[in-house]
Amino acid sequence: MEPGADKLKNDELSCTGMSGSDDGRVRFEKPDMDWIRESGMLCADMHFHTNHSDSFTTVKDALALAKKRDVGLAITDHNLVAGSLEAKDLNKDYGRFLVPGIEISSWDGPHILVYFYTFDEMREYWQKSVKPHMSGNPWLAINKGTEWILDSLEDVNCVVSAAHPLGYLGSVKGVQKAIDAGVLEKDVVDRLDAYEVICSGMFHNENIGALRHAREYGIGFTGGTDGHLLSELGRVLTVSEATDLDGFLDDIVKQRNTVVGREKHIPKKFVMGATSMTRFGMHLPSAAHRKMQIAANHGTKNYPEKGKRLQRSQADGIIQHTDGPPH
Repeated sequence: MEPGADKLKNDELSCTGMSGSDDGRVRFEKPDMDWIRESGMLCADMHFHTNHSDSFTTVKDALALAKKRDVGLAITDHNLVAGSLEAKDLNKDYGRFLVPGIEISSWDGPHILVYFYTFDEMREYWQKSVKPHMSGNPWLAINKGTEWILDSLEDVNCVVSAAHPLGYLGSVKGVQKAIDAGVLEKDVVDRLDAYEVICSGMFHNENIGALRHAREYGIGFTGGTDGHLLSELGRVLTVSEATDLDGFLDDIVKQRNTVVGREKHIPKKFVMGATSMTRFGMHLPSAAHRKMQIAANHGTKNYPEKGKRLQRSQADGIIQHTDGPPH
């Protein structure tokens, strides 16, 4: 048994309720669709990408598979809402439970999942607060930092969740990773409704860590595949006893929902990563744009200068710390 395996197993038992210390609202297992259907509950994969951002999956194919698997869906493309709006328009032929959503990539690292109560509210927010700050490659980080994004959401009717809080790898694409690296202050969590506690793109110990932190902060749970391959859709679900979208999102905030699913196998993680990078490669290289972002944000609250100065390549998401100025 590898070092720390006993502790990890105990943490998992506690987090899933098998030890009796939790209510079992997060379950690392294959979703039981018979149980969900028979209980009449709503469920949705709350983190899925289409060819409107860094996936080759069409909205039509996503809806068709969602219908086949009898699951709901939140299309959360990077910085874009066209895929979510297309799903709304096509859904009359599929009858799926849809959650209006977007994944906003902040330039200082973290990715923020935002879920809206109506598609109109989503569109209005995007036009006002995201579209004006997008880069040449719309899927890369916008020209605003995490705290600015959270400021922009203060008076918006929405639910805010931190995507993959401890990932990915050496990057600070998760809020908790950014906190641990000194890029963000811990109190930023007070402005979130939830952590994504099962993201199938993450490793199991990272999801366990995200869940542990969410419980420590007393915030809600969401779960989704972060799917970039069609076959991934619905492998992680957020489940609620609500009967409509309002109640579904309210349950996340009030911590009454369940998250169930499992991480994907390592070979599929590599395939997903290759798919995403191929799509990114269809745009011009981002190195020049990244230097422009550094220059434009120097000296502002968007500049990650807490503790060590941070440089992060938008292309690969790897962090590098330096004592000198960016170059």
